[in-house]
Amino acid sequence: MSNSFGLAITVVKTGIQQASGAASAGAALPTCQSGEIPRYIRVAATAAACFKLGAGGAPTATAGDVQIQPGDAAILHVPSGMTHFAVIQVAAAGIVQVSPLENM
Repeated sequence: MSNSFGLAITVVKTGIQQASGAASAGAALPTCQSGEIPRYIRVAATAAACFKLGAGGAPTATAGDVQIQPGDAAILHVPSGMTHFAVIQVAAAGIVQVSPLENM
């Protein structure tokens, strides 16, 4: 009998940590093992933060963007052409961590 872990993720490269504060802050998306922008990323936060993807440079995150809750992680699709991300705090500063996923 074999085990199947169809929903398991693979993270090979180190992700990026970005501080979230009262002003939007961002960085380039981490690359996957091949050196390319990943198709999917895992996003986690130490404090509630809003997260936004962008192309060509860091976008500006606002309170209306997707909210990442502390203790949870979101698996997000990275549309073609997206190269950067931005974060902004909801109520308190924290750290948002973005990891590239390999097998999705």
